[in-house]
Amino acid sequence: MAFLDIVTLFLAGVLSGAVNAVAGGGTFLTFGALTLTGSLPITANATSSVAQFPGYITSTLAYWSDIRHMWRGALLLCLISAAGALAGALILLSLSNPSFRALVPWLLIAATALFAAGPWLKPKPKAGVKPRTGSLAGSAVQFCTAVYGGFFGAGMGVMMLATLGLTESGDYHRLNALKNMLSIVIAAVAIAVFVSGGVVAWPQAAAMVPGVALGGYGGVWLAKRVPQPLLRGFVIAVGLILAGYYFVRG
Repeated sequence: MAFLDIVTLFLAGVLSGAVNAVAGGGTFLTFGALTLTGSLPITANATSSVAQFPGYITSTLAYWSDIRHMWRGALLLCLISAAGALAGALILLSLSNPSFRALVPWLLIAATALFAAGPWLKPKPKAGVKPRTGSLAGSAVQFCTAVYGGFFGAGMGVMMLATLGLTESGDYHRLNALKNMLSIVIAAVAIAVFVSGGVVAWPQAAAMVPGVALGGYGGVWLAKRVPQPLLRGFVIAVGLILAGYYFVRG
């Protein structure tokens, strides 16, 4: 890699970690930076998943007090998420780069629209309802979400939080903790498939991971000083620019 590419990927990692800590949507930045520095679409998608993985772990640990009270009940959703992620990742690897490239702008537009609608999709607390996990409807919807997450991770967190809010009970923090826990499962399975398929660009991932960690830590400072709507607008703009870029490139 050229030195400029390393710097670009590191800075994209920093921005991604910070944006994820404050508003979510950091995958747009890592995927875009990998694309612009020469990675093929499937490689960019797989490598971005690797770069984002540490953030899923730290977010889950932050909710440990909630997770330790519900992890047994969430095991079914974890298994379903693993199966869905496996299916999605295998579908991705079955495609050629030209085929996936043709899908990318549409996926980016869908993920950007989902991200833009995020504030209106946040689940509302259900007062007086005893928390439960793993309903039949919730399991079916979670499988579909996991397939998407294994195939293309951008917007997965927003989608999962919205669907969990529709199919599971409990307050927002409980659902967010469950979302973070399931994100680890989905990402871990997808990464295992991508690694076995040899589509991860490890030097590029190594350049981004420290940046993601640094940005995630600094995101707390950023959250106190930059309005979330401004950051969300930035992420939406990046998603639309990337979609336009892929439409033009064909």
